[in-house]
Amino acid sequence: MGKLLNLLKKIPIDLGQGAVAETTEGKQIALRLVPDGGGRTALDVGCRAGHQTRWLQERGYTVTSIDVEALFDGARVVDANAPLPFATGAFDLVWCSEVIEHLADPAFSLRELIRVTRPGGELILTTPNSYMLLFRALALVGLTPRRIQRADHLHFFDVDDVRRLAPDARLYGYFPWMAYKRTLANDGFIGALSPTFVMHIQKPA
Repeated sequence: MGKLLNLLKKIPIDLGQGAVAETTEGKQIALRLVPDGGGRTALDVGCRAGHQTRWLQERGYTVTSIDVEALFDGARVVDANAPLPFATGAFDLVWCSEVIEHLADPAFSLRELIRVTRPGGELILTTPNSYMLLFRALALVGLTPRRIQRADHLHFFDVDDVRRLAPDARLYGYFPWMAYKRTLANDGFIGALSPTFVMHIQKPA
């Protein structure tokens, strides 16, 4: 089963897996939602090697990059499971891609992300959709979300989980997973068809 799983992850189909992790359509949708920086501030949560930090900087943002370990110069070691060491309303934009599924209490962490976002600012998050139809079918043959996703994932979200977590978010996804990909926005097909949830939250001014 392990060899089959490794093979599936190498197939060039956009399910957000390792082979396309940096170019998956879910992340591209999220990036298209980012407004121009123009010298404004951004927080990159779970920055890892800094790919999105550099992209945000190219868009004109002054970026604070945080993760549980510093993998590039300029990254700060901050645990997003704990209260964030930033002032309320410190950032114009919060970017958090493929992070909340790793956190002990995503609802607490999201409240902290909203707290450090300025009134009128924006939060953009992505996370796997663990229960779209294809993944439900794979689970029937033993390939459950816990088996096919990273070992450090603590949460496996469906569309109801995401809507409870972020009821004010505009929700995006995509389908199909090869060739031309159509963006799905706030409709009933996201939970069934999209392998990724993209959440866009506008903090009230």
